[in-house]
Amino acid sequence: MIAGVPLWAVVLIAAIVAVGAFVQATIGLGLGLLGAPLIALIEPSLVPTLLLILAVPVSSGVLWVERHHIDWRVIAWALPARVPGTFIGVWLTTAFSDRGLGIVVGLMVLGAVWLTFHTVEVRQTPLTLMGAGLAAGTAGTAAAIGGPPMAIVMAHRPPREVRGTLSVFFVIGSVMSVVLFWVEGELPRASVALSVTYLPLVALAFWAGHHAHTRIPREAFRRAVLLLCAGSATVLLVKSLLG
Repeated sequence: MIAGVPLWAVVLIAAIVAVGAFVQATIGLGLGLLGAPLIALIEPSLVPTLLLILAVPVSSGVLWVERHHIDWRVIAWALPARVPGTFIGVWLTTAFSDRGLGIVVGLMVLGAVWLTFHTVEVRQTPLTLMGAGLAAGTAGTAAAIGGPPMAIVMAHRPPREVRGTLSVFFVIGSVMSVVLFWVEGELPRASVALSVTYLPLVALAFWAGHHAHTRIPREAFRRAVLLLCAGSATVLLVKSLLG
């Protein structure tokens, strides 16, 4: 047992985190989208804080690789809008019970998967960037799935530019969310302890994903990941609704 989490749960969550880090290193997002519904099924108290903490080193790795492909204009408009979204996200997690949060996470993941599957035509303007930043801050803080709103407004940009820009947004945004959870006294000791425990595993999974991404059929892999996310979110939603 680590920080009150049973050993079987620690091992199972480790596998989920490793796969999520591998996926994020490959396609630029996925740690939260894949991890949030599955971890919520196992240990709801760890969502979203464990994934937010782990998003910092994972996104930092992607940022280092894609550091020359960042669109700072996107960051300038979207990041300030993430601040109010962060406060809304923290409020959502504190206002709902584990059952209620399971419903929120399940619906958010299913919505994110739908948006990712259906490329919505959104012009990249200051208004849409601020809207995406607000939505990403809310969903990213409440459920650790802030990628899809930003990915939509960058859908037609080069993949490396998308990965680099989103990584800046994820790193700064995740730090903001974690700090606010800590200030509010809502940062579980188990999330901190497990994030430190998983760091070597995350580093290894990221390294593997980075070196494998050119060999994996990107679109087929992305669709398989999204279907897995949708399946796990559906199970979480049904379980939460049934109590």
